Amino acid sequence: MKALVEYLNHKNIIFKSLQEIMPKELGSRKKILLYLGIDLKGYYALVMEVEKKSRVLRKEAGELMLLHEKLEQYVESKITKKYILIRAPLCSHAKAMLEENGWKVWHVPE
Repeated sequence: MKALVEYLNHKNIIFKSLQEIMPKELGSRKKILLYLGIDLKGYYALVMEVEKKSRVLRKEAGELMLLHEKLEQYVESKITKKYILIRAPLCSHAKAMLEENGWKVWHVPE
């Protein structure tokens, strides 16, 4: 988590609190890291970290957006800011789909 916080600080994103949510709590078996943060203005933010060897395709991008909706129901609040850090090959259609839906996508190529 320390590396993620440093990366976010480098991007000038600071949270009052940042807690990890297990995907299992949302009924998912995906091997991703979910962090729910509260920014300095008091708004909820979601930070997803995806690290894998295979390409992130458009279908999986849709599944990640569904996880966002499940997390909103889980915390019973609207999550306004959505960030995703991808350490895997990324399909351009998936990136475009995420950005169209309000996600800030950071792609760190392997």
